[in-house]
Amino acid sequence: MNLVTDELAQMFPRIGATSEMSPDQVRIIAKYFYPCGAATWYATEYDPEERLFFGFVNLGDSQCAELGYFSLDELEQFKGRFGLGIERDLYFGEHYLSEVINGKIL
Repeated sequence: MNLVTDELAQMFPRIGATSEMSPDQVRIIAKYFYPCGAATWYATEYDPEERLFFGFVNLGDSQCAELGYFSLDELEQFKGRFGLGIERDLYFGEHYLSEVINGKIL
């Protein structure tokens, strides 16, 4: 699966562009997940040259959930159980950063 299409890449604000905005205003552009586990990445910003995202990362429990940077290269290279990699949720819809921070969406 192509995790970032050209069309999707154009939808992302640049890294830092939403830093002064309220989480209620920051749109999640893409959701990535591992199909054999609970790890989920919610991308809100992207730098295509560095292939780096900013967003909310939840590694499976509330103790491992935070805002931060994550690499497209690392998402693409990961292979877990059964050889499965990270996937993009094609049906995620329109959601905002405040929803994942407050636990309203998974």
